[in-house]
Amino acid sequence: MPERSLDSDAGRANHRLRMNSPEAPIVARALALLGKRDLVISLHDPSFPCAPGEDTGRGSPYTRGGRAFLEFVAGLGFTGVQLGPQGQTSAGNPSPYDAALFARNGLSIDLFALAEEPRWAGVLRRETCERVVEGAASGTHVEHRRVHAAYTAALAEAAAELLSRRDRLADLAPDVAAATRERLREYDEFAAAHRDWLIRDGLFAALARHHGDEDWRRWADPVDRHLFSPDDDERELCARRREELLHTHRDALAAFACQQYIAHAQHDELRAESRRLGLKLYGDLQVGASLQDLWSHRRLFLAHYRMGAPPSRTNPAGQPWGYPILDPDQYVADGGPGPAVRFLGARVDKLLREFDGLRIDHPHGLICPWVYRADDPDPLHAVQTGARLFDSRDLPDHPALAPHAIARRDQLSHDPATPRHADDWVRRLGDAQVVAYSDLLDVILAAAAAHGRARSDLLCEVLSTQPYPLRRVMERHGLGRFRVTQKADLAVKTDVYRSENAAPADWIMVGNHDTPSIWALVERWHANGTAMAQARYLAGRLAPAGADVDVLAHELAADPRRLAQAKFADIFASPAEHVMIFFADLLGYRDAYNVPGTVDDANWSLRIATDYAGRYAVARGDRSALDLPSILATALRRADQPDSRELADVLAELDRLAT
Repeated sequence: MPERSLDSDAGRANHRLRMNSPEAPIVARALALLGKRDLVISLHDPSFPCAPGEDTGRGSPYTRGGRAFLEFVAGLGFTGVQLGPQGQTSAGNPSPYDAALFARNGLSIDLFALAEEPRWAGVLRRETCERVVEGAASGTHVEHRRVHAAYTAALAEAAAELLSRRDRLADLAPDVAAATRERLREYDEFAAAHRDWLIRDGLFAALARHHGDEDWRRWADPVDRHLFSPDDDERELCARRREELLHTHRDALAAFACQQYIAHAQHDELRAESRRLGLKLYGDLQVGASLQDLWSHRRLFLAHYRMGAPPSRTNPAGQPWGYPILDPDQYVADGGPGPAVRFLGARVDKLLREFDGLRIDHPHGLICPWVYRADDPDPLHAVQTGARLFDSRDLPDHPALAPHAIARRDQLSHDPATPRHADDWVRRLGDAQVVAYSDLLDVILAAAAAHGRARSDLLCEVLSTQPYPLRRVMERHGLGRFRVTQKADLAVKTDVYRSENAAPADWIMVGNHDTPSIWALVERWHANGTAMAQARYLAGRLAPAGADVDVLAHELAADPRRLAQAKFADIFASPAEHVMIFFADLLGYRDAYNVPGTVDDANWSLRIATDYAGRYAVARGDRSALDLPSILATALRRADQPDSRELADVLAELDRLAT
């Protein structure tokens, strides 16, 4: 069975680009002159392109098409890839931020590898892969429900075949037997090493099928609802039920563990490939927990509160996320780490074994989470009248939060007009209090240090709100924040999203997975008359020495595509040492990937087209996609960039590439 090769036109084009592209070395020199240490592309698994003939309706970094895209971005000069959460998602909810914390998403498994690569010894039939492809509609969006059903069947087939071979190795061809024997050895080691969460998540899947509902809160049997987190009077019943289920579902548990082994093994292969390409791989430490994790660890979380986003300038209504919150009373036990801290530590340790760095999703959820009552029938009202877990010593409507308060009453704002969610609700803290706020973040930092990661390998997604406790904790550790420049208020010189206000430790970007595409946004600015304000700001930031800033501003305002390119150049002209670019912004896509607060089949579904390389070349040529050499040259030509022989050489090379 031959190894698959990059045998398609797109595959060969991408391979040549990586192996022979002159761009990456020149881009690296330009980034060094601009003081940039990282240039990272951000995308989630489903958005990766498929290779021709292998479009299953969903992308993955592990497929042939996904690996070719990594070669493509490495050839452009990117130094890393930021992936979204890769946990298992349910059939009805594709959001990666609601996914499982330990189990990987089987929808990212490369089915064709299981059928064709010698390492996997044909544990999946080629006909099964072809049926999945035949059922996929050609399009630019993921068909989550159909893909979920098709992959569930295909992976059940693969797991059954691999496990059944244990008893018939002698009947297999020698090369197939040798490969199978190695896969079974790895599977046994994996199943032993991850036994705890494999059993919990495997039993959850079995019980969800049994009850016909993925929401365990609606299961009729209270013992099944509390199987791993029983109340005191349920312990014996739950223990007996667990033993019963381990016996009756042993085959399903083995199949689940086998599918997870495959997913983890393919991720290990991706790590090796990304290192070969010189790309760092970043994971995503999501702030929330899935329903199945709440089910299996219910007693670790506060019973009557949930976590959300408070009202803010970018979302005045707030967002009732519904995520559980680790119980602060379980941070410490017997003078050592308590069960809540051990749980977080296990999550982080697993992620750091799998990635070179981590995006920390909404760090306020670790340091000063905004919480609201779970029993309020109106979640939006609840989140709008919530409070911060550690900042609420004597609120009459949240007396249950008082025991968890770190800030004292005299340290809170005395202005009755200051809302609880305001960044200055807490006005001052002592050093010992800052340490107390940092308890959970310290777990992450300690794990990162133990795995040899630098502080710059941790990306803190601090957005428009940065409460005082969060700011103090981040200052204590020297951590940077996110700067999303499309959100900048140009009328306020101190606005956090203006590029000149970034610090070297920050990560700067034009947009992310929660914002509109810059290509759609510049057209909106052009249509509503706000393009000139953007253009004047960018002209002032980017104009070369001696240039007429007013003329440049009018040129930018007149051309939305040129305005977008200038918006990119602006982030490279900032003091921030780390740059992130969302895939839709790179490729010139206008559709939004995620519209916060939206629940429908279109959300989280935007995909990269199979023929992206050719499309990108055309779009880059007419400035409707990111032209990296051109924008780097623009950033290097600005008036405050010091002259040097290296600068002149790099500009000459960038100009040649741009043309």
